[in-house]
Amino acid sequence: MTTATHESRSPRLWVVVGATGTGKSDLALDLAESLRSRGNPAEIVNADAMQLYRGMDIGTAKLPPAERRGIPHHLFDVRDVDQEAAVAWYQPRAREAITAIQSGGGDAVLVGGSGLYVSSVIYDFAFPPRDPAIRERLEQELAHDGVAALIDRLRALDPDTAGRVDPRNERRVIRALEVIEQGSATHGAALPAEPALWQPGATRVIGLHVERADLVMRLDARVERMWRDGLVDEVVRLREQGLERGATAGRAIGYAQALAQLDGRMTQDEAIAQTQALTRRYARRQVSWFKRYPELRWLEPPIDVEKLPDV
Repeated sequence: MTTATHESRSPRLWVVVGATGTGKSDLALDLAESLRSRGNPAEIVNADAMQLYRGMDIGTAKLPPAERRGIPHHLFDVRDVDQEAAVAWYQPRAREAITAIQSGGGDAVLVGGSGLYVSSVIYDFAFPPRDPAIRERLEQELAHDGVAALIDRLRALDPDTAGRVDPRNERRVIRALEVIEQGSATHGAALPAEPALWQPGATRVIGLHVERADLVMRLDARVERMWRDGLVDEVVRLREQGLERGATAGRAIGYAQALAQLDGRMTQDEAIAQTQALTRRYARRQVSWFKRYPELRWLEPPIDVEKLPDV
């Protein structure tokens, strides 16, 4: 690739989103590499909630450092598996990384499929306060009454929020009730009705689209490959580091099933099948989330980054 002089313009924020398994990491690398060939010191920022965790590599399809083409990557491997990586923790750190890249004259490439994390960075997203006393009480109620009782209460207090929260995600259910009890109308885990960009004029959003039938084949094959590549051994190591104590990491798709296999609660075939089913469901939710981005431009791979506007 021929090196060219970087044209004089304000640094941009590129956002690469889409369902899991669509090739976002490769596109982000291609884009950053193309920009750098023009003298633009572009760098990549992670927006995948599970790739924040050290050691969660196989099950998250995390790109190894040796395959990052010498391009700086930010917010990978920054949390231990027994720590929470809530979006309110993530947002200021991602924006700080992006601002630092742009201050050095480079474009930032934000890449990932965690919709709430992406939204928290690119849109004007404010987070309601936390109340440890309320949360502790709700966690006690969860242990005593189960999540169904909390979901029923959430539906009665805020049906719209209840419709957006995954009922299997106990942490999100508790957070929604915690915020509502503080007098807020919503728990803040949704894209605003009329989102305003954090960096208007500088943001470019690319969505990778793969036809559903092809994507399902990719995802099912990837899950099988994860098991062949040693996901269960990875989980054994992470368990020693406190995987099951983490509010987030231990519930990740694939990791929860590998834990169940290790405990004898599932056979390997059952663990793989459940992971495939949950991954397919998660991919559908991702597409639904990103469809609401007004700025998003859907593209189908393979993509020639040289032909993207503004590169």
